[in-house]
Amino acid sequence: MDQTRVLSIFLSVARTSSFTQAALAVGLTPPAVSRAIAQLEHHLGVRLLNRSTRKVSLTDEGSRLYELADAGLRLLDEAMDQTQYSKQEVAGLIRIAASHSFGNRQLIPLIRQFQKLYPDIHFDLLFEDQFTDLVTAKIDVGFRSGNEPGANLIARSLGPIGLSICASPDYLREHGTPTSLAELLTHRCTGFRHPNTGRVVPWELQIDGEFIYQDVPAVVSLNQVEAEVRAVRAGLGIGQLPDYMIAEDLAAGGLVRILPAFATSRLGIYMYYPQRKQLPTRVRHFIDFVMERVRDGRLR
Repeated sequence: MDQTRVLSIFLSVARTSSFTQAALAVGLTPPAVSRAIAQLEHHLGVRLLNRSTRKVSLTDEGSRLYELADAGLRLLDEAMDQTQYSKQEVAGLIRIAASHSFGNRQLIPLIRQFQKLYPDIHFDLLFEDQFTDLVTAKIDVGFRSGNEPGANLIARSLGPIGLSICASPDYLREHGTPTSLAELLTHRCTGFRHPNTGRVVPWELQIDGEFIYQDVPAVVSLNQVEAEVRAVRAGLGIGQLPDYMIAEDLAAGGLVRILPAFATSRLGIYMYYPQRKQLPTRVRHFIDFVMERVRDGRLR
């Protein structure tokens, strides 16, 4: 029995509470995952999982093994990384998760600059708008817009996200420019459907120094920020959009900012990664590179 491989499969099952999801994570079929767990249980002489038709949960013995094996395999990974990639030879693969909008707009140009310095570091990019579990997805570094990621993660702020209300010149010529919240609510608007909740997100507005959350009459709802930007640019309606996504449109006159007093910048963009005593050298170089660009104002 390949103990390291079987323990990795067990950890995937424990993290996802699902043979099917664990199978996707480790590249096996669900029956193969089930057989590996049964083999491990037979080898140890204890039951590690409670199985039902709907869910898999850890027994007390399974919980103890999870705590010990998770820490042990992390140390093993770090040892292998430190051995294989010395400070003199910075090479290898970095796995990154980010939203579609940040990934396409900011991350790809950033990686191009980084690889000019470290051409032997390669990247595996996962773009999705849901929050990504770094451990389950085996991600080294994640980027997230919104609130600061939670506990058990190291989060580095890359800066605030300004949200501005804007429309295309064609839309404003046809429908006029609202000058108050009451007028805004009579206009055609776009909405963003949150990928985690499936609900259309209310607009966050700052009025008289206070934040309010306002539902708007959305004539079209979209689940990707880039698509919403295109919809507003095409004149479908008024939208509330991140400043980093529309800076070029505003400068070129393709979009016009309206009701600027309502703009907010409470949310932020964060880089986050697992708490580890020794990050692989290649990952540390990338994190330092990103933060250097933030300090220099070259990442917005």
